[in-house]
Amino acid sequence: MQSVDILGVNVSVVNPRLAVEQVLAWVQSGWRGYVCVAPVSTLVDCQRVPGYREVINRAGMVTPDGMPVAWLLKARGAQGTARTYGPDLMRLVCDQGRGQGLKHFLFGATAQTLEVLKENLQRQYTDMRIVGAVSPPLMIEAGKADDVLIEGINASGADIVWVGLGSPKQDFWMYHNRPYLKAPVLVGIGAAFDFIAGVKPQAPRWMQQAGLEWLFRLCCEPKRLWKRYLVGNSLFVYYVMKDFLHARS
Repeated sequence: MQSVDILGVNVSVVNPRLAVEQVLAWVQSGWRGYVCVAPVSTLVDCQRVPGYREVINRAGMVTPDGMPVAWLLKARGAQGTARTYGPDLMRLVCDQGRGQGLKHFLFGATAQTLEVLKENLQRQYTDMRIVGAVSPPLMIEAGKADDVLIEGINASGADIVWVGLGSPKQDFWMYHNRPYLKAPVLVGIGAAFDFIAGVKPQAPRWMQQAGLEWLFRLCCEPKRLWKRYLVGNSLFVYYVMKDFLHARS
């Protein structure tokens, strides 16, 4: 896919409609790859976590999950780009995939969250086919999964595996397990499971569009997210300014 280099990360020039069309086309063609969502925190982690940039850049699609990322794409001439937010992408694929009879596998979150998530999805998208759901151990490794899990996912006949382990773990997990999974598409979906299940509140749409979702989430979970947003966002501004000044010089 066409992409733009943002801090060394190849972010795809997409919007929600194009992203959904591409995922559905990949499933139909049997193409095997994975999709990463890229908020600001992912771009920052790619500067600091060894090997992470390569993992992201090997994805078939890297969506601009955060508004600042989408703004940067537009500033660099990528017209038609729009924020392609993980929860929205999941909802749209689940909805439009019903026409193809897509089979979905859910991997991540707690067992309780998965039960509510399945109920909510199947209530909202009648006839949606969920062929499996696994809640992994809290401290699951990001490397190759055990053979029992791999065999279970493959036996389900899933077309899409939704991976909700949080970044960067979910991206490393997809990278390491892509060769062993038969499902055409793996999608790392971040906190989408929690949002769609309703176990965590989502920022109002106006805050999302204004690029203030990080503030809403920080207020909801300050102990867990303060470092990601207060430190991470400051680093993002620093990296962008450094990149800009380097380009000008």
